[in-house]
Amino acid sequence: MKRLLALLATGASVVGLTALAGPPAQAATGCSVEYTVTSQWSGGFQAGVKVTNLGDPVSGWTLGFTMPDAGQKVVQGWNATWSQSGSAVTAGGVDWNRTLSTGASADLGFVGSFTGSNPAPTSFALNGVTCTGSVTDPPTDPPTDPPTDPPATGTPVAVNGQLHVCGVHLCNQYDRPVQLRGMSTHGIQWFGQCYGDEALDALADDWKSDLLRIAMYVQEDGYETDPEGFTGRVNALVDKAEARGMYAVIDFHTLTPGDPNYNLDRAKTFFASVAARNADKKNVIYEIANEPNGVSWAAIKDYAEQVIPVIRAADPDAVVIVGTRGWSSLGVSDGSNESEVVANPVNAANIMYAFHFYAASHKDAYRSTVSRAAAKLPLFVSEFGTVSATGGGAVDRASSTAWLDLLDRLKIGYANWTYSDADEGSAAFRPGTCDGTDYSGSGVLTESGALVKSRISTPDEFPTS
Repeated sequence: MKRLLALLATGASVVGLTALAGPPAQAATGCSVEYTVTSQWSGGFQAGVKVTNLGDPVSGWTLGFTMPDAGQKVVQGWNATWSQSGSAVTAGGVDWNRTLSTGASADLGFVGSFTGSNPAPTSFALNGVTCTGSVTDPPTDPPTDPPTDPPATGTPVAVNGQLHVCGVHLCNQYDRPVQLRGMSTHGIQWFGQCYGDEALDALADDWKSDLLRIAMYVQEDGYETDPEGFTGRVNALVDKAEARGMYAVIDFHTLTPGDPNYNLDRAKTFFASVAARNADKKNVIYEIANEPNGVSWAAIKDYAEQVIPVIRAADPDAVVIVGTRGWSSLGVSDGSNESEVVANPVNAANIMYAFHFYAASHKDAYRSTVSRAAAKLPLFVSEFGTVSATGGGAVDRASSTAWLDLLDRLKIGYANWTYSDADEGSAAFRPGTCDGTDYSGSGVLTESGALVKSRISTPDEFPTS
């Protein structure tokens, strides 16, 4: 958890630049637009805009459109630079989606307000070319597109089996990239009542979560006070996740002090124990240092290269997540970037690097770093929040949506902070929820919980061939 409780802020959608399947779509006009109102409330709404370039490649673009009603206003947008003059709205490409090749798309979005009706905008134009085309994927002769995978059935673990790292992706037993989406516990020393059978049944069956991240604090009344007892609690939650077909991320939750080497001996003892006990399970992922801070990448790397062999001695196949500098920000929060990891990676196989963000505090500079880094490093967002890095404040819906859209596009897995009823903006449940048995009804969810649940409960569509 970032800076003791680095929590979520409101969500927003992120730039989505995705090549369409198959050959480039052919059309007489230069672009097509899909406009969707994703949610609406009294006086406000959230909309998605997907623009597809059907003409020649463009480097630098502006999408313009007209609001039909005088009361419609863009309040906050993402994945583009937004402006409005009267009824005319423009959205310009940003650094990570500035170039649109033929057949490529950018996914934009905005939160708007309205005073009268809320009709769909009209007259979309990309660089002055009216978007009246349609996206098609005509058959090739002979056919070259791979067959579409049939929908996978079963739990996440049943479908994907033992995971491994292939290239920059997390891959399943079919050697196909997968994205795991789920929730993190809060500190199990404080919120153990939130992780009983009813809560985990809801997480697996109603939330459709792929994973449970088990946040075992080392300090702050955690592991160091009772190593045997906390090891037992973690193993019990691993078993509960396994019984429900979810992956379990065992999080060695170090935060204060920020140098993971302070807990090196404890880490070796803990991971030797849990790796030996869970080696035969297919659902376990090890996260060896939550948020290193105030320490160099060289020191973090040295720690990882001492702890990973302890895990491998007992469990040679499981994926290991390594924390990064600056509260697992790839160094961005320390004024650095991913280049130090790219230039000096951990000397171990089958590992991923952690990236954490809190949407209200960490925006375009952080998203740009992830966009670049994802081409060179296997990344896993083992913790994120929809609010600010302090754990409080309002949900930043625009930034949260932007982040989640980006992670979806890059197939980067994530765990949201937190599946708990803590009295803080990042919690998924209203205070007191964990004293009852309802973890699914809309009345128990916070704004953050409702937003995140709506994203992770959508179908996974795991590839199986």
